[in-house]
Amino acid sequence: MDGKSRKDIYPGLEVDIILKKDQRSGKLTRGIVANLLTSAAFHSRGIKVRLEDGQIGRVAAVVDDN
Repeated sequence: MDGKSRKDIYPGLEVDIILKKDQRSGKLTRGIVANLLTSAAFHSRGIKVRLEDGQIGRVAAVVDDN
């Protein structure tokens, strides 16, 4: 999953996000979703979330632990 649809993202999910300061480099930060900050059902650059450690960014990928 690419993290662009709100229905695919929920609290407790492990995701890779791109922080605002890392948008140019594309560096990913891994964490657990605490809450969703984007209210739209879809966002072309990824749903904005707050991680449990307080960092905020857009979901680049959902970590598949299967």
